[in-house]
Amino acid sequence: MAPDARYKRILLKLSGESFCTADGFGVEALQLAAAAEEVLPVLELGVQLAIVVGGGNFARARDLAGDSDIRRVSADYMGMLGTVMNALALRDTLEARRRSVRVMSAIPLPTVCESFNGRRAIRHLEAGRIVIFAGGTGSPFFTTDTTAALRASEIDAELIVKATKVDGVYDSDPMIDPNARMYERLTYQQALQQRLAVMDLAAFSLCSDNRIPIVVCRLSAPGNLAKAARGERVGTLVTQ
Repeated sequence: MAPDARYKRILLKLSGESFCTADGFGVEALQLAAAAEEVLPVLELGVQLAIVVGGGNFARARDLAGDSDIRRVSADYMGMLGTVMNALALRDTLEARRRSVRVMSAIPLPTVCESFNGRRAIRHLEAGRIVIFAGGTGSPFFTTDTTAALRASEIDAELIVKATKVDGVYDSDPMIDPNARMYERLTYQQALQQRLAVMDLAAFSLCSDNRIPIVVCRLSAPGNLAKAARGERVGTLVTQ
C-alpha cells in the first residue's frame, strides 16, 4: 500500500445504472470505460479493491414483480443474473487495461466464473487482483447493498464506497428539491432515524456491527474514488 493510501482494502458498490446512460438498458462501452478509468488510480495507490455490482440496468425485481405474473423470487433471481452480466462486462473492460480480475458469483456458474468463497477472494486480493462479486447474496429478498455490506464484512474491507448519481447523502431528494442539503458526515443511527436512503436496514446493521465506514459519493466525478482511498473528504461519510 502506498504511503498516502489510508485504507488497505476497499469495497466499491456500483449500481446497475452505472453501466449505461440514464434511462438506458444493458451495458454501454463508454460507461464501462468511465467506471474502469475511475478504478485505475486506486490500484496505483496499492489498495486492494473488491467490487459489488447491481443489475438494475437489466432487471429490477420490484418492477418485474409489481404488475406481472412473475413471482418476486423469480424476479430477484433474474436481477442476480443481471449482475453476473455486468460483472463479466466490467471484468473484460478492466482486463483490456491490463489488470488482473476475478469474478466470483454467489450463484454457481462454473462455465463463466468462480463461485464465491471468502478465503479465496482474500487470496485474490492479496495477490493484487480485483475481485468482482456477482449474483447478489445468492438468495432472494436481499438487495445488492446488503451484498456489499456482507461481502465487505467477509473480506475484512476497511471501507465501503457506494457510488451514486449524486454527490452524497441529502436530507431530501436533490433531483426534486433545489434546497436539499447534503450531509458531510452521519452516524448509522442518524441515517436510520431520519430514514435517509443510503442503504437498507440489513446493510446498515452489518456495517454497524462490523464497524465498516461508508462513503457515499458520485463516481462520475473524476478522482472521487482515489480521494476516498486516501481518506480525503468526499461525498458523505457514514460511521459509528
